[in-house]
Amino acid sequence: MSKPKKVALAYSGGLDTSVIIPWLKENYGCEVVAVCGDIGQGTDELSGLEAKALATGAAEVHVEDMREEFVSQYLWKLVRSGGVYEHKYLLGTSIARPLLAKKQVEVALATGCDALAHGCTGKGNDQVRFELTYKALAPELAVIAPWREWNIVSREDAIEYARVHHVPIAQSTTKIYSRDRNIWHISHEGGELEDPANAAPEAIWMLTKSPAQAPDTPGEVTITFEKGVPVAVDGKSMKAFELLEALNAIGSEHAIGRIDLVENRFVGMKSRGCYETPGGTLIYFALRELEALTLDKNTLHYKQQRALEYAELVYNGLWFTPLREALDAFFESVSATATGEVKLQLYKGNIAPVSRKSPHSLYSLDIASFTMGASYDQKDALGFINLIGLPIKVRALAAKSK
Repeated sequence: MSKPKKVALAYSGGLDTSVIIPWLKENYGCEVVAVCGDIGQGTDELSGLEAKALATGAAEVHVEDMREEFVSQYLWKLVRSGGVYEHKYLLGTSIARPLLAKKQVEVALATGCDALAHGCTGKGNDQVRFELTYKALAPELAVIAPWREWNIVSREDAIEYARVHHVPIAQSTTKIYSRDRNIWHISHEGGELEDPANAAPEAIWMLTKSPAQAPDTPGEVTITFEKGVPVAVDGKSMKAFELLEALNAIGSEHAIGRIDLVENRFVGMKSRGCYETPGGTLIYFALRELEALTLDKNTLHYKQQRALEYAELVYNGLWFTPLREALDAFFESVSATATGEVKLQLYKGNIAPVSRKSPHSLYSLDIASFTMGASYDQKDALGFINLIGLPIKVRALAAKSK
């Protein structure tokens, strides 16, 4: 690959991407266009970002507001699918990467860049998520992944490189957690968390109260859905981003959404991380309760199977693929009746359903009640059991005859 002249870098202002700007200039002699997406990571991370990138050598800095797009076009599709990775992970980092990479490609093409760069390590999933998006949207652009090229082999090395090159960073050798934050979640990795035998220290949690600190009185929240998408909290309609902010605040207050996970990375190794997803946890719980009313047995169970596939696709970075788009069409169709409201009780990290209502409910009190009604003849069960049990009975009789 000939050396590129202008490189668009996916820039977060964190340790890795901060040192990449001077490294690219030093090793490639190229201009660097820093591209950052505001997906709700908060003012602490975004404040001074442009000045920092320019001070460390970037020729241009583009900070794009993608908050509403992230929630309405990415997170709500994930919610509608019900996808959860390995029973726990609500895919907060995974779902954000395709959007960030898409915006990076758009800026690269608009500013005449001939290459793309990212700060993902050669051990992680994010390198796959970014680069599969690049291949789908701009296969003609070269890709530079410094962690697969340079002689920096640890975060301690990166911190030392930053010191030598006068790059301001928040990390130190005693505060070395790797975090990723957006409106959906925050992840914590590194340091003592790398050993799954170590308990997660209380000090790592940033969004949620601990159960011990949560209110002693249970709280309640009602979430309203239209066709599988949350549209209101406690009867108040909101834009997508505002709604998620409101639920994050409620969930965080009641210690909702913490998980400690040993997961199987796409690249083949296991890793340990801690995640906080307060609002998302409430939304997932409520939607499952609503779908229990509105979906018939076969459709619900089939949707649950496809949700596992969807979670794998998102986790593995296969967002811009025909299969993901086809699955979205399926989930959109299935969610046509997922309209209604669910009230939840929240208490010290626990969630319990209080009520579920839907105009499309399939629940029939006449049929389900223990009181005998005209809609269900219990004598029908005899023939049903006999037909279902026929193969079992034949096999048992054949075994006895031998």
